[in-house]
Amino acid sequence: MTSPARRALRRVPLVLWLTAVWILLWGRLDPGTVLFGLLVALLISVLFPLPPVTTNMVVRPLALLRLIAYLAADLVVSTARVSWQALRHGPRTTAGIVSVTLLTDSDHLTAMVANAVSLAPGKFVLQIDRVRRTCYVYALGMRAGGEDAVRRDVLGLERRIVRAVGSARELEIVSRVARDAGIAEEGP
Repeated sequence: MTSPARRALRRVPLVLWLTAVWILLWGRLDPGTVLFGLLVALLISVLFPLPPVTTNMVVRPLALLRLIAYLAADLVVSTARVSWQALRHGPRTTAGIVSVTLLTDSDHLTAMVANAVSLAPGKFVLQIDRVRRTCYVYALGMRAGGEDAVRRDVLGLERRIVRAVGSARELEIVSRVARDAGIAEEGP
């Protein structure tokens, strides 16, 4: 495939996404809206091309499905937990900030971990220290001595994300640490 054809093919997801946003902004699905959405999306992608981003991520479909299922379940459980905290303790609900040193050093994986942690209510990443690979996580409903549980949760989430989209080197790192800690591995 030639270089211009390859570049055009790489723009297809962006053009489709921008077209979908256009349709959502106009609030109706008709041929005119779709056509003008495509035209605007093509114009934007040609006039303001995104720089090529290369990652060493490898998508593993089964692990990705397990990650999505875990995040969906975590969303439900976390919502119930936060609701219970609010009903039971009200404004006296305890909270804490925990530093978690991540195992991998990828900016993409760090961003994915931070977003996944912050997805469900009750926890979110306040700050990321890239040099030290440390995320500072705010956790609602934390009791004294609960820091280790928060660290285990975040590192478990990092393992799931690495299994879903991490490189072979990152997968080896999280697998080795899990083995050393005596944590049972999931399937591929």
